[in-house]
Amino acid sequence: MKIIDLYRQESPVLSLEIFPPRMDYPLETVFTTVEKLIRLQPGFISVTYGAGGSSRDRTVEIAARIKNDYKVESLAHLTCVRHTREEIHQILQDLLGEGIINIMALRGDFPEEQENFQLDQQEYRYAFQLINDARQLADFGIAAAAHPEGHPECRRLSEDLENLKNKVDCGVDFLITQLFFDNRIFYDFVDRAMAKGINCPIIPGIMPVLNAKQIKKMIYLCGASIPSKLLSLVERYENIPADMEKAGIEYASEQVLDLIDDGVAGVHLYTMNKPEQIAEIVNNIGINRS
Repeated sequence: MKIIDLYRQESPVLSLEIFPPRMDYPLETVFTTVEKLIRLQPGFISVTYGAGGSSRDRTVEIAARIKNDYKVESLAHLTCVRHTREEIHQILQDLLGEGIINIMALRGDFPEEQENFQLDQQEYRYAFQLINDARQLADFGIAAAAHPEGHPECRRLSEDLENLKNKVDCGVDFLITQLFFDNRIFYDFVDRAMAKGINCPIIPGIMPVLNAKQIKKMIYLCGASIPSKLLSLVERYENIPADMEKAGIEYASEQVLDLIDDGVAGVHLYTMNKPEQIAEIVNNIGINRS
């Protein structure tokens, strides 16, 4: 089943994101998390992809087991920037062989360990090239990323929206946003995207702030702004981990409830492989799960 079909139903879709365990950890460690998350009855679970394909095989296997063993639809992330076309076509064939027809098409980050990395020397420079190739190979359901506050490499939000429109026009079914902490930013972004002719579902991606160090890292990596309310919570509880976690769960729950009240087609929770905390949020919001 294509995931886009889930977004055509009346109730908002709950989706969850996990990441494969580190390469020096047994693969089975992630399935304890998966089993707990499945109890929340998500519409689908997405599985991230390591930089440069470092967890490529694990992503395929985890996505396949979620779909085939646990009977939950899976969305396999696929980054392309450090892959050849031959490698990408093989990965896509591997996914098809496992019954995976939904992918999250991403360019991917540049390798931090490679100082002289040259994007213009890569066979894939942009996500739209991956989207085109996947569309030509098979009838995949394709998601792509959106950046409510603009991609860090784009100087202007208008330029970023042009790039996003290009990806959608190449065959994207729906978009999942990077994390944000102020819903007004998301609503403004959706209005701008619609004005550009981007009419596919735009699903808000929400990451609960469970510790102060985490939010500082996220700001550095994604450039997300922090509203004063959340900043006050971080300053108050950054040295009290249990209270910071509780406050972060409450903040994320309020954020999701506001989004649902506004009529979003679904909510995508970045779980950080922390099922207990995510379960609290899902219970708080009372989303009508399918």
